[in-house]
Amino acid sequence: MSTFAWIAIAAAVIVVAVIVLAAMFGRDRRRRLQDQFGPEYDRTVESADKRRDAERDLRDRVERHDSLELHPLSDTARARYEQAWGELQTRFVDQPQIAVSAADGLVSSVMRDRGYPVDDFEEQSALVSVDHPRVVENYRRGHEIYVKAADGTASTEDLRVAVISYRDLFDELMRESADQRS
Repeated sequence: MSTFAWIAIAAAVIVVAVIVLAAMFGRDRRRRLQDQFGPEYDRTVESADKRRDAERDLRDRVERHDSLELHPLSDTARARYEQAWGELQTRFVDQPQIAVSAADGLVSSVMRDRGYPVDDFEEQSALVSVDHPRVVENYRRGHEIYVKAADGTASTEDLRVAVISYRDLFDELMRESADQRS
């Protein structure tokens, strides 16, 4: 065989090896994202035009999240927030719309004190999804109902669901903060 034929065969083998390695790397990266984001991975893929775009969005979230300076709440702040949560739950009986508004504000305050940016809800929920992918959908549901409540279109049952949805993230943020201080 000629030298050119050997070079062509070697080049073909290298190209095939690169393709196989790229496919394996892509599968591993996808699996890591699925493991990290759980149901949030599926939601993001469903809402994107292409899986590749969704996965890029998730990787970008991780990068933005890693640039944050997150820190646990002080024991005093945690106690203050837990007391405020108890008060808003009591308030729900007589003033459910006000309780939902208070829940939205309280969760945002906790997140701000932990180091999350809170100016834009979409960015806030995207960054929270990195650490809390299993409850971020509840957070979105609570916020969606909060918006409906502001428009006056939320039922009492909607408002109840909103408070429960906010509580899921609130509890997780409190638990995570306590764990980080230990």
